[in-house]
Amino acid sequence: MDVNDTFVYKDINTPVGIIHIIATAKGLSGLLWEGDNYIRTKLPAASYDEHAPILIQTELQLKEYFARQRKIFDIPLDFRGTAFQIKVWRALLQIPYGTTITYGQLALQLGDTKAVRAVGGALNKNPIAIIAPCHRIIGTSGKLVGFAGGLRNKAFLLDLEQQYRTPTLFDS
Repeated sequence: MDVNDTFVYKDINTPVGIIHIIATAKGLSGLLWEGDNYIRTKLPAASYDEHAPILIQTELQLKEYFARQRKIFDIPLDFRGTAFQIKVWRALLQIPYGTTITYGQLALQLGDTKAVRAVGGALNKNPIAIIAPCHRIIGTSGKLVGFAGGLRNKAFLLDLEQQYRTPTLFDS
């Protein structure tokens, strides 16, 4: 196993509970919710390392995000999943802070309106919550649906972003 495939982690306290952050030398690979496990994301077990630079950088940027001082993360990411899953997770990075889209809109952006269920499946496996913002995906009716961190945390994140987003020309 090469050093780039060695996984390290640390736990951090946040307003949405303890978050388990996981990284390799290449970048952040996981941001798991309190009580979440590796099975959902299929990440391998990691060794504790509170001094790993990517984990320190992630913790700092998350603190800034929750303090409403950061809207865009610039942490290197090391997604681990299928080609389709990674395509979906990378598409999440394009959804602007403070906005939401539906599963169908995300499938359309990916070029296949019939892929709504597949998109939902990939979102369920998203290993880097918050930073790859699957909380910004909502149901067609506008309801909050499906979120590994729980709907209460999804609502919290959306409220945080909605209150502190920059208005656009499209706002009425």
